[in-house]
Amino acid sequence: MSRELIEVQGIIFKRQKYNEADLLAKIITQKNGILTMIAHGALKPKSKLGAALLNFSHGTYVISTTGQGISNLRTYKNIRQFDGIFNNLTMNAYASFILDLIDHAFVEYQNVGKYYDLAEFALQKIVEQSDPEMISQIVQMQLLAAYGVEPELHKCVVCGEKNGEFDYSIKYGGILCKQHFYTDAHRLHLQPKQTAVLRTIGLVPFQRLGTITINKDTKKATRRAIDQIYQETIDLNLKTKKFLDELNLLP
Repeated sequence: MSRELIEVQGIIFKRQKYNEADLLAKIITQKNGILTMIAHGALKPKSKLGAALLNFSHGTYVISTTGQGISNLRTYKNIRQFDGIFNNLTMNAYASFILDLIDHAFVEYQNVGKYYDLAEFALQKIVEQSDPEMISQIVQMQLLAAYGVEPELHKCVVCGEKNGEFDYSIKYGGILCKQHFYTDAHRLHLQPKQTAVLRTIGLVPFQRLGTITINKDTKKATRRAIDQIYQETIDLNLKTKKFLDELNLLP
């Protein structure tokens, strides 16, 4: 296949050494999906390419590509960093997990649509010192659709009731009203407020979500619920998630 020279706008989120002086970098882009590019000589002392490929750099990259496989990075322009994330352990861990999660929902070069904006939203919120745990929960709930398991959060999956107390059922893939709790003995047994948080962060367009402040117990409950939903419906095994869990065990 013939190569073409194109500009892609995106966010760098993974990089690794390749051969003696080259770098492989993964980027999520606005229009060309997620792709891997090679930067020849980026690790040489006089090269400026390496600095443009730090994780959480974003801007315009000029690549030579066939639309599949590894693309070649030619040059770049208007590169910026999401300030503070790279050198902050906690912020870095959450940002890496969020982008890793989006990465695993798509194949390379598949258009990611609104999820590019979701990634950008999440990183900007982390930069602005929003609670990164809540940001990650928003991303996880809104990303379920991309994995093909979008939950029913508008109404009870059994009768269609939209008001009242609800719990979440992994078995039925959505919420159950109080009158139908009996249909799933293994529902998550969440408190009404906890289910309400899951519904809010899953349903409300992320651009409209302001600062979400919930108490520690509710946040722990929604974290356990989301982890269980992912484990039983998608079964991902991400190193970034494992590291984040280990980090959260620190005093």
